[in-house]
Amino acid sequence: MRANALAFIDQHGAEAHRLGWNAEQPFGVHPEHGFLRVEYAGALMVNDSRVTGVEKDRIVFDRFSGYRTKPGQTWGPPIWEFAAKGRS
Repeated sequence: MRANALAFIDQHGAEAHRLGWNAEQPFGVHPEHGFLRVEYAGALMVNDSRVTGVEKDRIVFDRFSGYRTKPGQTWGPPIWEFAAKGRS
C-alpha cells in the first residue's frame, strides 16, 4: 500500500491536484479507527493495487476504480495526520 501511494504521488499527484483532489480523498482514514472503517477511507487506503490513471471523479486501478463522488461519503484525515497522533 505504501509503495503504491508513493507511486501515485510521483506519477499522478500533479494531475490529481490539478483536477481538484484533496489529501483526504485518496489518503483518508477514519479519525479514531484508522483502516478498520472503510467508509471513511480514501481510494488508496482500501487496496494495494497500482494506480493506472486519475480522472476528475475517479482514480483508476488495474481492475477497478475508486470514486470521490460516493453519496454520503465522509472523508477521514490523511494517513499522515492519523499517524502523527500516535494511532495505528
